[in-house]
Amino acid sequence: MIFDRLKRFSIVLEGAEGDGPAAFSPGQAVSGRVVLELAAAARLGALRLRAVGAARVHWTESRSAGSSTAYTQSYSDQVEFLSHRDTLMAPPDNGEAAVLQAGRHEFPFTFQLPETLATSFEGKHGSVRYWVKAKLHRPWSTVKKAKKEFTVIEPIDINTPALLAPQAGAKEKLARAWYCNRGQVSVTAKIDRKGYTPGEVIPIFAEIDNCTSRAVVPKAAIIQTQTFIARGTKKQKKSVVTSITGDPIPAGKREVWHGRALKIPPVGPSILQCRIIQVEYSLKVCVDIPGTSKLLLELPLVIGTIPLHPFGSRTSSVSSQYSVNLDWLSTIPEQLEAPPEYSAVVSSPEAEQSLAPPCRSELGDILEGPFFAYIQEFRFRPPPLYSEVDPNPASDGIRPRCMTC
Repeated sequence: MIFDRLKRFSIVLEGAEGDGPAAFSPGQAVSGRVVLELAAAARLGALRLRAVGAARVHWTESRSAGSSTAYTQSYSDQVEFLSHRDTLMAPPDNGEAAVLQAGRHEFPFTFQLPETLATSFEGKHGSVRYWVKAKLHRPWSTVKKAKKEFTVIEPIDINTPALLAPQAGAKEKLARAWYCNRGQVSVTAKIDRKGYTPGEVIPIFAEIDNCTSRAVVPKAAIIQTQTFIARGTKKQKKSVVTSITGDPIPAGKREVWHGRALKIPPVGPSILQCRIIQVEYSLKVCVDIPGTSKLLLELPLVIGTIPLHPFGSRTSSVSSQYSVNLDWLSTIPEQLEAPPEYSAVVSSPEAEQSLAPPCRSELGDILEGPFFAYIQEFRFRPPPLYSEVDPNPASDGIRPRCMTC
């Protein structure tokens, strides 16, 4: 039997490090080889290859049709992005099986990825996956299979006018308890742009007015929203990526955040163009008000893969084209505070409600990966060295001007 003689049957992709998946961008060529090692000569049939990429969603919901009747409703959908087939070794025309000698045999392959692909993703109710599968046929025997997954990252460049535009908003809430008016809480917040990459720090400029009779606590968090769509129905899952908590604001006082820093941990980029799966981010500024519901202000975010250009700035010509009413920021100095400690991704409903920093033990392996981390560096040219020698001396042919004339 061939499987007694088969020592190795696997797929190797170029660009993969160890046992980890290789990463590609849409439009790139995927190259690799199918490796076959035989301990002795064997008769083989065809060797076929297939590359697949698809997004799939699935979830169930319980329904009630009466006092004692209940049933389960299932929702599923699928979108195929990639489908490639190739024959690496075809059987002879006479229909007989080919004979391969003992040793190592390699069958190279290459195929082109489409220009439009969704980023690889793993979620609770759906996924976006890409893989290559090889099948080895032999007469009168079962088919031997090998499978290798790879990652696709859709590039999102934040150096665009829409993602460099400042984001700002304001909200207020009347605190009530037992039909008694306890005053009003208002919050105004602004961030310098909409697009960021993992590893960057978001400076938050905010002003919180506490006109109530009790102390309130301001918080800020990055929220990830996963949306799954099937048969016209949506299923959402929200989780806190990272968060910070400010100092309590006493009654009748005002708190100003002079660029409070919120660091983005390694997370997957936004997925906005897939029909059945979307991954979106937002910055939520929350104020806990005792005795009533929280005051929430939400600013949209896009997590990209191409970081800000080194020469980009907060006052760039692109972002200056957008006018936002930010008169309240005229008295706030442009001074950044120290970044917070690293926080991992959590998905529990309790953490979503409290916006508390998650624990490292709750971090999953799905969204982690070295290709998701982009650390922004800013380098400034140092000032010139001081010297007593005039760098621009006067020429000997020029007559000095009399200062008394």
